Amino acid sequence: MNFTKKAQRYLETLCSVKPNRRTGSAGNRAATDFFAETIRPLGYEIDATPFPCLDYMRGESLLAFDGRTFEIEISPYSLACDVRAELVVVSTVEELNNTSCDGKILLMKGEICAEQLMPKNFVFYNPTHHQELIALLENKKPAAIITATAKNPDMVGALYPYPLFVDGDFDIPSVYCRDDVGEDVARLKGKVVHLQIEAQRLFSSATNVIARLNPQAAPKIVVTAHIDAYEDTPGASDNASGTVVLLLLAEMLADYDGEKCIEIAAFNGEDHYSAGGQMDYLRRYGDDLENISLAINIDDVGYQKGNAAYSFYEVDPQIKGKVEAVFQRFDGLVRGEPWYNGDHMIFVQNGVPCLAFTTDCIAELMRQVTHTALDTPDIVDCGKLVEVAEALREVVSTFPENS
Repeated sequence: MNFTKKAQRYLETLCSVKPNRRTGSAGNRAATDFFAETIRPLGYEIDATPFPCLDYMRGESLLAFDGRTFEIEISPYSLACDVRAELVVVSTVEELNNTSCDGKILLMKGEICAEQLMPKNFVFYNPTHHQELIALLENKKPAAIITATAKNPDMVGALYPYPLFVDGDFDIPSVYCRDDVGEDVARLKGKVVHLQIEAQRLFSSATNVIARLNPQAAPKIVVTAHIDAYEDTPGASDNASGTVVLLLLAEMLADYDGEKCIEIAAFNGEDHYSAGGQMDYLRRYGDDLENISLAINIDDVGYQKGNAAYSFYEVDPQIKGKVEAVFQRFDGLVRGEPWYNGDHMIFVQNGVPCLAFTTDCIAELMRQVTHTALDTPDIVDCGKLVEVAEALREVVSTFPENS
């Protein structure tokens, strides 16, 4: 079987697991098992040590007043509730500060819902104003929260409505709705409304799959992609595509006889509120980061439009020149703009030289496809995945041994 056909088979397998590749789900475990089983026969040492994480189940939801119901959705990882309480409404942080919420149902709309909040314990990027709002809500102690969110072109996938909270560490039950629905609900301010949420947090486990050649060598090159997918999406581009590149590259490098350790890592949690796999990797291998000569991250490659785009982070100019000389021999690779919301940042933040791959159409992809049901295998060109793998094979195989 040629590499393009293999790439297609890998892509379809990763996108067909049930229910999906959400970290901690049965489908996610099926995906990591498939990854490990595909690489193990190639002679790699496999580390697939589980780490604890949270999965969840959502059931029915109800927001009602006097026989009338409103269209709502349950926030991912929300706790369950069955509450009849007075409705209070706020549009700004100042209004929230001045509103008594204890035991009431809080509707948040307008300015206060302008952007999705980072999970309260997320360590890689967590703006102060997000942390302060979460702390204020916890201090105000509403019985439950309804958030009404408007269309936001900067939201990944342009989700509408989008959940303000995606956070298994936030313990106030919550639902979300469109902004127009929120305006209808707001007219019930001061009335007793009924909110019911059927949901359950499930203690689970997941695993990174770390595959190593020449594992006894201290200096190493690390190539990563996240194997998980966003809630209930096929995740073909994001990021089965990058995972497929890892599988192809593993086979292409199986006869590597250089002096470095080659580490191919399928991270598990980039699209999970806790970034559990990334945190587990840092806990277990953080002391070894200083031995990494180059870290390479692959995310959202192979989009049917455009080219694969690479960018550098703290890479020595001489090494950068050699890598670019390789890439220039591949027609589908172009120099792209740096981006800072991928797994390469766990290395960059620790002073490790990095190279990252995505698509040069990433803005279009993020705006229209990523984190939606449209992220299906048919938008991925598997020939482009093979090209990225071949380029990386050459970079890794010829990387200076004294670097």
